[in-house]
Amino acid sequence: MSIEFKISSQYLRSSRKKGFVSFISGVSIVGLVLGMMTMITVLSVMNGFHKELRDRVLGAISHSYISEYGGKIEHWQELQVKINQHPNVVDTSPYIQKYALINTPFGSQGISVRGIKPKLERKTSVLLDNIKSGNIELGKSSVLIGTGLATELGVIIGDKVTLLMPQLSVNILGMQPRFKRFTVTGIFDAGIAEYDNNLAFISLNQAQLLYAMKGKVSGIRLKVDDLFNAKKITNEVIDALNSGKYYGADWTQQKANFIKALNLEKQMIGIILSLIIAVAAFNVVSMMVMVVTDKKADIAILRTIGMTPKRIVKIFFYQGITIGIIGIIIGTILGVALALNIESVIGTIELILGFQFFPQDVFYINRFPSEIHLNDVIAVAVSAFILVVIASIYPAKRAGKLQISEVLNHE
Repeated sequence: MSIEFKISSQYLRSSRKKGFVSFISGVSIVGLVLGMMTMITVLSVMNGFHKELRDRVLGAISHSYISEYGGKIEHWQELQVKINQHPNVVDTSPYIQKYALINTPFGSQGISVRGIKPKLERKTSVLLDNIKSGNIELGKSSVLIGTGLATELGVIIGDKVTLLMPQLSVNILGMQPRFKRFTVTGIFDAGIAEYDNNLAFISLNQAQLLYAMKGKVSGIRLKVDDLFNAKKITNEVIDALNSGKYYGADWTQQKANFIKALNLEKQMIGIILSLIIAVAAFNVVSMMVMVVTDKKADIAILRTIGMTPKRIVKIFFYQGITIGIIGIIIGTILGVALALNIESVIGTIELILGFQFFPQDVFYINRFPSEIHLNDVIAVAVSAFILVVIASIYPAKRAGKLQISEVLNHE
């Protein structure tokens, strides 16, 4: 251990109290601790929210789908068998995706209609996993709607609704809009407004009749064994079909803007929160300047016994770095501990204050999910350390440039 480090350590453990200097030193360490805690906790909570949103959205849209140019696939059963032969494809389900106007005595609304086979659909999507009332069985005149749509239209299980299709039918009365009356047999809660407010399920056979797609489907949805390898698997399936009339799209293409928005949000929050650490790190500058001022006499004595300015610089540089490392280590430990227990901490705060931060009837996510990423923790710690190093340079150099003759004249 060098003599410079020993002296800097002695200054940190000094029993001589210099009121304001001692206070500002403590504030600098506390500032770093709070900055690190805030950064790690917020990033972990954001990771948790992003994972929760991503899982819900991806569970609703499936990992990928395959369709035919023109939007109609004939002989889809044969195609489904071929797709299922791929070793990385877990499940598949056929679907028809169209639009309609749903009409009730209480109002009308344009919606998306999906024709499905319920048992197969549940293997590739989580939309029907939470049935609030009724059941998922789809007969000839059954329709499943989301909770938001049911509330908007004022319907419950057993009520009649009419689906008006954009296609026209020709009969003895001429050309008329195609429509059919359905009975609401199930209400689902997907937890995503896009689907709860604008989606209805009918049986695949009924969708084929209503949209003049007898024996055809819009596409086949895929669930694969590796979510982050969905694009590669989908392309392999397309290549295996050995036909130029099919195309595929994985979740990164279906929700590209959503994924970009999540990543951009995290980056912007990270930049904003980094300012907290920057302020805390540069508090070290003012603290070290005061320490240098307080230790003028000691510096003069060290210079008179032969210590060079460079070695004086090292003493105070080591002191600033040591204070920074203490704050970073404590802040990292507390930040990780808080991130791991954020739900219980928030629950206690809600209990004390008597209100919920995310009421269940307002937000789809009514808790604080947290997911710690080691890369985030390392990035925050390294960034804070770099700022502390930068902040320690100026006061240390100032100590090295101190004119000992002026100090000794004033002592």
